Amino acid sequence: MASHRSNPSVKKEVAARLRSIEGHVRGVQRMLEEDAYCIDVIRQTTAIKAAIDRINSLLLDNHLHHCVTAAVKSSDPAQRERVLGEIVEVFDAASKG
Repeated sequence: MASHRSNPSVKKEVAARLRSIEGHVRGVQRMLEEDAYCIDVIRQTTAIKAAIDRINSLLLDNHLHHCVTAAVKSSDPAQRERVLGEIVEVFDAASKG
């Protein structure tokens, strides 16, 4: 797995969204402990999924604009192939999920 420096504003936004998701998950746990109405729980888990999808979108946008752009400009064909292969792998996994 390669590493890179994240765009600081994206990193900050993702961290904030993760904290929000964490709070939502704790709320769903409480709802389950309190035998909340199933539809209310589903609404909350749907909101959690949407928040995770937004994080994935932010990360993908950042990756395409920084990592992929750098790989495409690189003189190393192996780096280009690796990065493109990773994108295909992520989309394949997402389509199965």
